[in-house]
Amino acid sequence: MDYLRTLGSAAVSTLVQKSGLTLPFSLGKKLAQVEGYYTIYDATKRDDGTPVSVFEYDFSDSSRKNTKPFAQNALRKLRTTRHPDILRFMDVVESDSSILIMTERVRPLSSVLPQYSSKTAQEREDWILWGLHRISVALTFLNDQCMSTHGKICPNSIFLSPSGEWKLGGFEVLSNPRDDNAVLYTMGGLLPGLSSWAPPEVKKSGWSVLKEADVAAADSYGLGLLLHAVFNPNHPPPPTAEPPHPPPLPASRGAIPTSIFPSFKKLLNPNPKGRLSPKAFLEIGMSETGFFSNNRLVKVCGGLDNFALSSEAEKNMLLKTLKESASSFPPEFASYRVLPSLLSALEFGGATAATILPLVLQFGANTSPEEYPKVILAPIIKLYASPDRGTRMALLEHLPQYVDKLDKKAVSEKIFPHLQLGFSDTVAVIREATVKSIISLAPKFTDRIMNNELLRLLAKTQMDTEPSIRTNTCILIGRLGPSLGYNTKRKVLVPAFSRALKDPFVHCRVAGLMAFMATIDCYEIPELASKVIPCMAFTLVDPEKLVRDQAFKALELFVKRLEEHASKMPETAIVSDGETPSAAVPAAIPTALVNTAAGAAGSLAGWAISSLGKRIAAADLQSPINSASASEIGRSTSAPDASSLQSHIGELKRPTPSTSSTSLSQQQSFTSQSKTKALQLGANKAPASASFSAIADELAEEAAASASLEGNPWGTDDLIDVNADDDDWSAFETAPTPQVPTITQTPNFSMNSSLSLMDSSSQFSRSTEPANGRKTLHPPEPKAIPAIQRAQSPISRPLSSQSSNPKSPTNDAGWDSSAGWDAEDEPSPSTPMKAKSSIGSSSAPLSKEDKALEMARRKEERKQRIAMLKEQKKAGGKV
Repeated sequence: MDYLRTLGSAAVSTLVQKSGLTLPFSLGKKLAQVEGYYTIYDATKRDDGTPVSVFEYDFSDSSRKNTKPFAQNALRKLRTTRHPDILRFMDVVESDSSILIMTERVRPLSSVLPQYSSKTAQEREDWILWGLHRISVALTFLNDQCMSTHGKICPNSIFLSPSGEWKLGGFEVLSNPRDDNAVLYTMGGLLPGLSSWAPPEVKKSGWSVLKEADVAAADSYGLGLLLHAVFNPNHPPPPTAEPPHPPPLPASRGAIPTSIFPSFKKLLNPNPKGRLSPKAFLEIGMSETGFFSNNRLVKVCGGLDNFALSSEAEKNMLLKTLKESASSFPPEFASYRVLPSLLSALEFGGATAATILPLVLQFGANTSPEEYPKVILAPIIKLYASPDRGTRMALLEHLPQYVDKLDKKAVSEKIFPHLQLGFSDTVAVIREATVKSIISLAPKFTDRIMNNELLRLLAKTQMDTEPSIRTNTCILIGRLGPSLGYNTKRKVLVPAFSRALKDPFVHCRVAGLMAFMATIDCYEIPELASKVIPCMAFTLVDPEKLVRDQAFKALELFVKRLEEHASKMPETAIVSDGETPSAAVPAAIPTALVNTAAGAAGSLAGWAISSLGKRIAAADLQSPINSASASEIGRSTSAPDASSLQSHIGELKRPTPSTSSTSLSQQQSFTSQSKTKALQLGANKAPASASFSAIADELAEEAAASASLEGNPWGTDDLIDVNADDDDWSAFETAPTPQVPTITQTPNFSMNSSLSLMDSSSQFSRSTEPANGRKTLHPPEPKAIPAIQRAQSPISRPLSSQSSNPKSPTNDAGWDSSAGWDAEDEPSPSTPMKAKSSIGSSSAPLSKEDKALEMARRKEERKQRIAMLKEQKKAGGKV
């Protein structure tokens, strides 16, 4: 109650105290007290918080008791009169001492007029003419449809809605001549301030004269005075308002536009019968060249009211006018009149949606942050469910203007489910716009959408038929890379960018290289060396110079990062017991670096020759002279039996000073021997009592028997007896072949060519056709011996993964498939060890003398094998 008293409303507080009524509103700020008999308040509706206005008529004071009939008449007429341009009645609270009428939220025109004095002349003129148009429409309705006279047309009877539209109120004396209790004709002179706006006939003969005159006569004269007051608020009333009522002169026009001045003079005609009626005034203004029809605010309001019924040409013309004049509209008109109409039209979509949405965002810029989600975002979010492509394009193109105001829940639950349909749209423009929009929405996505659902969609768009979409997808993944999860980065980024490097579109390849560079911080240092650089190395010789230049820049960046890391690493990680790290470095390896390819080849040859010589000398001291040579172990058809191999393995397991430093080539030879043994048919049938020494003696004796053979070192007999089916190679065709992974062999493989295999692991996993010069074999499953497998060369491990079965990228279901982006770089356990050892082994360049000795040794070995084969055939044995 104290709050109401501080507002100066004694009547309201008294009413609540005595009656105990619960008001349907909460009073707020007092706006104005008009002419001493009513007061306007801002208020809020209790049930839903709607802003309203309250007109308080207080006649508790004896001096105001005569105003009660006017308050009752205003209440009665507002209740029964409904029109868009008339003040809208909502509720009322009555008592013996006061009447409180609740209406829509408005402001008095007299309080707003001074604000437009700072506007430009054209803006002010447009706004006033628009308001006079609305008042003319309301008066025409009262005079023609209601057959009533308003009787109080003045600035105090006009109010402005939040949208800036003029509303007609002040119904204290609104009367119908047929009503016996009409207050205008009997009590008009008692209303404060009304006489100054009375027409000449009333001033001459009193208010009763209006009962016999035209119902529009008094309102026409009041409209003329209102027109002068709003255009010239600081000027006195025109001379025609006082006797002898001379016509207005052009000099007294003031700010009244010349186009409306002739009609203004007719409104002020002293003769009621010759006076221009509000209806005729409205018709003149709405003619083809009239002052109302050419007003842009009037045209905009008319177009918005009839937007749904307008033709496409009329809609486009209206939208064009809105776009050109948006900046000059009054802020309240743009926010509360234009914007709601555009939002209503936007819900229907159609061809105009692409034009309406930018205007909605433009007019909505002045909306308060509290109202923006409800007024602007709610209708926009609903539009994502629309199947109209024009609407979807408009939403995606203007996404940056409203994405900051979207919350994560709305994006994840209401926008993304509809947005993801755009990735598979049949129209390429929609797919591309969808891909581009992700970068703006990504911060609003949940972790599941970011690391799972979105990446599956991008995996498909990276294989799109449109080059620009593939390129934009690569760029998008590069920008999203730092925000992905740790495991997702390691699984997705390298395969995705590697796929882009193989794209036929040149700019997509450049984007792949730039994406690698942009995400350099997403890779571990070992990944840079083992995955990133090998996957992009082949672009250094790309057919396009643009790609090559970018590749060299990328490689320079990666190498620099690796150099920085390598400078902080220790010199070696091999530390023996009782030795320092520096002592573990072989003395034969030179410490100086080489700068040329020839120097590197010579240096490598020197290491191999010196190391081989030293280790053969050390082995001679501990092993018998008849031990099997590396070439003999490596043969594919005449390997020693299993018992001799096991005995020799037993010797290998007993380390000696010489065997502890077994060379890499010897270890690979044993690996090859174990593989050959596993591939032999009937190898397990050899007698268990055989040994290496016995076989060596037999080979030596048979070598002497075949020494007489000249010319062909293989002898004159065939190696395969056509009559001996057991020795025929057809056994490989008839024997059951276990299912093993495909082995891809490269003829004439060398250490120099091994570098080409390291270009990109994903390149081989996606190729549908084998490279030239490669053939595919399906051998039986090898039986690897653990001891020899541990002696395998570590160099061959990363290379063995390159021989996996190629798979076409078109068959990829996504990045999570086994042959897609999730493929591991570790070698397959089922990969035959022979392929590994053959890749890992290499021979250094030999001199002519060394080559001659090597050839002689090989010839001797062949003779020994031939003799052994002949002896076994005679004895009926099987190889």
